[in-house]
Amino acid sequence: QVQLVESGGGLVQAGGSLRLSCAASGRTFSTYLMGWFRQAPGKEREFVAAISWSGGSTYYADSVVKGRFTITRDNAKSTVYLRMNSLKPEDTAVYYCSAAMTLKFPLSPAGMEYWGKGTLVTVSS
Repeated sequence: QVQLVESGGGLVQAGGSLRLSCAASGRTFSTYLMGWFRQAPGKEREFVAAISWSGGSTYYADSVVKGRFTITRDNAKSTVYLRMNSLKPEDTAVYYCSAAMTLKFPLSPAGMEYWGKGTLVTVSS
């Protein structure tokens, strides 16, 4: 079992930046693929970014991120981060941290095993 707790969300103006954090506890964090997903009001949860257990491989939803977001992890701290720059009002959503033992393409909510409760990001215009 893996417990995930997100933090770092909040209200930011368009063009601003935020860094989300996800602290993990439970089973060995370093063995898990970690991902960020988001869900806007009235929309389905969508993939944003993921990072392999070693941090050596990263995956992004190019249509969403377009070079603005960066995912990193610190296995010593059992934490994964999502740095978000040049935020837009359409980035407003609840952002969820997730974990999975195996990488399954395409990266989707169905392929993840554990979820945090989410952190709200609101981008004002």
